[in-house]
Amino acid sequence: MDLADKKIGVIMTGSFCTFSKVIKQIKELVKRKADVIPIMSDHSYNLDTKFGEAKNIRAEIEQITGKKIINTIQEAEPIGPKNMTDIMLIAPCSGNTIAKLANGIVDNAATMAAKSHLRNNNPLVIAISTNDGLSGSAENIGKLLNRNNYYFVPFRQDNPITKPRSLVFDSTYIIKTLEEAFDRRQIQPILLWHNK
Repeated sequence: MDLADKKIGVIMTGSFCTFSKVIKQIKELVKRKADVIPIMSDHSYNLDTKFGEAKNIRAEIEQITGKKIINTIQEAEPIGPKNMTDIMLIAPCSGNTIAKLANGIVDNAATMAAKSHLRNNNPLVIAISTNDGLSGSAENIGKLLNRNNYYFVPFRQDNPITKPRSLVFDSTYIIKTLEEAFDRRQIQPILLWHNK
């Protein structure tokens, strides 16, 4: 599928260890001439971590996309009414955000952007990254797998030995998942068995 001129919202939530992989995919989307709208949760927008300073991450994303990051509920609310997005990607999507989506909680820019986008029955793609995917978050993942308009980037256990309940998306599948979701298809397989 040609992604040129497609309006793609990209929401980043707090799984900071995957930010560099997501930013690489944002660059690829822009290279393919997609219109990328960056959105960040409060924590991903404001917190400095061992993976980078928030101001540097924000500056890089804004430079790549040529757009100011949406980071408040007020900025995110018009996304649906103004038809600002054809498809939305949450990458990374933390267990916290999965729980909010599964239970209808809107308390930050990320969840408001998703809710506003979904009012138009457009696809929402989830790139899960959480340490409790096979425990506390499993129920919420299951809820979203059974809802219309939700699609998952294929994922695997992050580290079965030291983090046996942790799940992480495979970033090499992000663009293919978006392409399939545009056609209302879930890319298969969702669960990956090999570890890179």
